Amino acid sequence: MVHLRSDLSPAALAPKLRRLFELSAAKIRSIEKSWSQPGARPSSTVRGQYTSRGWTEWTQGFQFGAAILQFDATGEREFLEIGRDRAVALMAPHLTHTGVHDHGFNNISTYGNLLRLMAEGRIPENAWNAVTTSWP
Repeated sequence: MVHLRSDLSPAALAPKLRRLFELSAAKIRSIEKSWSQPGARPSSTVRGQYTSRGWTEWTQGFQFGAAILQFDATGEREFLEIGRDRAVALMAPHLTHTGVHDHGFNNISTYGNLLRLMAEGRIPENAWNAVTTSWP
């Protein structure tokens, strides 16, 4: 059963949200530091370590998209750079996949959020956002 709580406010949730993004930052940094399988995507854990499965290319959009959303929530530029640079370097093949349903996971999580951040004025507008890592 769902219990509605009308006493909650954004301010009341702030400490939990701060903790959420602290944990998220640590996970993103950990994957960035430890993932060393070129062409592979982290998709599941084995004994506490991420591993890859050949059919899980869609998880790459979450890997880099999570960093972009971390920047969106915290303003920490480190995460924008991780997400943007990895998306630009590694996500282009996902743009032309045919016969798959993974486009949303990969492209909206990465390019879509970068375009949204540009439209909101949160990051500089850059027409080559999906093609180059050279930013003003």
